[in-house]
This record gives sequence, structure tokens and C-alpha cells, in this order.
Amino acid sequence: MAKPTVIVVDDHQIFRKGLITLLNNENIASVIGEASNGQEFLDLLETVDKPDIVLIDIDMPKMGGEEATRKALAKYPQLNVLTLSMFGDEGNYYKMVNAGVKGFLLKNSDLSELEMAIAIVGQGETYFSNELLRNIITNFGKTQKEKVINTVKPTTREQEVLVLICAGFTNEDIAEKLCISPTTVKGHRTNLLEKTSCKNTASLIMYAIKNKLIEME
Repeated sequence: MAKPTVIVVDDHQIFRKGLITLLNNENIASVIGEASNGQEFLDLLETVDKPDIVLIDIDMPKMGGEEATRKALAKYPQLNVLTLSMFGDEGNYYKMVNAGVKGFLLKNSDLSELEMAIAIVGQGETYFSNELLRNIITNFGKTQKEKVINTVKPTTREQEVLVLICAGFTNEDIAEKLCISPTTVKGHRTNLLEKTSCKNTASLIMYAIKNKLIEME
């Protein structure tokens, strides 16, 4: 099985080079390019084959991750973008999700989580670590000033599906846990997206947190 191809975008050279070495040496992915800011990344996209995954930092000089993600996805909507995040970035999570990222990976994640996140996002799925989700929920009131208005009322089954989506399970995993078919799970996921007016799963997860539709153990 071919390794997924990756572009790493981060302005901290030591971290960027270390991550590239790790990805290559551990046979997790094939790094086909790197950039130190969003503008370099956009320029790079014009000169290399489109990667399976983009690992991108949020706060960078010249052009940050949000703007770069928006511009990249406007031109290449099939890109799978995974945000490289640190604790304290919560205020930017909604902006990154709205820009179109597929999820967030903490910069201090261990090797197994790095490998899992890349494998999941490389398939077009969404990835959030439980540690990160707990942190978002814990800090929600500190980082978000807008009033929470929960007008969406999922059915009992939709709520069960939503909780498992937020826990990072795929349609197949959810189907097995709830003893229903993957097609049925997909239908519930579609209904949840329509009810919440969310454009993708990452946005749905953020909506669920913002509107307190889920609780993390």
C-alpha cells in the first residue's frame, strides 16, 4: 500500500524539520514539500503534485493557516487539510473549521496518534483527539463570547450517532456499535448536517461543542 503524500506547513523550522524526519523515517508518509508560511504553501501547490494531506500550522507570518487553507481549498477542494495545533489555539478552531480543515492534531501527539490521524484524514474523514475535544469544551466559555443558542433537537438515534462522530468513529464503527447498517449511519449523519446547517463533519463537531450537544467523559 502506497504511503500518503504530505506537505508540512509550519514557520518553526526545528519543529517542521523534525516532523518531516519522523514521517519519513517511521514510514508514515512521504513528504513531498514543505513551507514556512501560507504564501509559500500556495506557491508550492503550483509546482508539486497535489498531496493526500496538508499538515498546517495556524499562526504564521506573511499568511496564516486560516487564509492559506481558504485559498487552497477554493482552488483545490479535494485537499485534505489537518491543522497542527497547540493548547491555547482554541480561539482559532472555529475559523479553521470554517476554512475547511478536516480536524486538528496536537503538536505534542505521540507517534501512534500522528499515524492514526494521517491515515484517517487521508481517507477524507475527520480527526480530533479526545484530549483536544476535552480542552475545547473546558475552554469554550473563555474563548467564545457569542451567545449559545441551541435550536436543533436531534432524535435519540441521531444523538447517539453524534456522540460517536465526535468521539472519532467512522460510519462503519458507529454501525457496529449501534447494530445498524453503515448506510443508516450515513443517513443520520446527513440529517445532522442538514439540521445544523454544517457543511462538513468538522463543522458539525464544532457545532455540537458550541451548542453543548455532547459531553466528554
